[in-house]
Amino acid sequence: MALKPVASPGLGARLFAPGTPAATALLRAAWPLAVGADLGQRTEVTGIDNGTLRVRVPDARWRQVLFRMRREILSRLRETAGPAAPYRLGFVEGPLSFVPPPAAEAKPVPPTKDAPPAVVGAAAAIEDPALRARFLESAARYLDRFPAR
Repeated sequence: MALKPVASPGLGARLFAPGTPAATALLRAAWPLAVGADLGQRTEVTGIDNGTLRVRVPDARWRQVLFRMRREILSRLRETAGPAAPYRLGFVEGPLSFVPPPAAEAKPVPPTKDAPPAVVGAAAAIEDPALRARFLESAARYLDRFPAR
């Protein structure tokens, strides 16, 4: 005997009614999915008021960038959160209440050939030795993608 699924079109709306702690928790979880993991770690959902999702950002530059992206972010939030999604975004500048975890270092893929002498010469102008090494590694990896001419 198989169980029939219970179909209730308003179940999500009842579970995540706007203004409830559950809806806020849903939006906090949906935020990194809507903006990406990196941006999700640099911003923080503080709450929702009258259909406006309040997001704390570190400075004015981040506020401007997110403001320009608001339509796409709201669309992604609607896809994820459904009826609990906000109608508007509001940004507040200030320090985050949590410390974002350090970004995991990606293991570099070693290039199969060295960077050409012209690239090595240009890299000599980079004072920071670690940055210079990363630049040369990136350039060699990029050039490795193309066959020799």
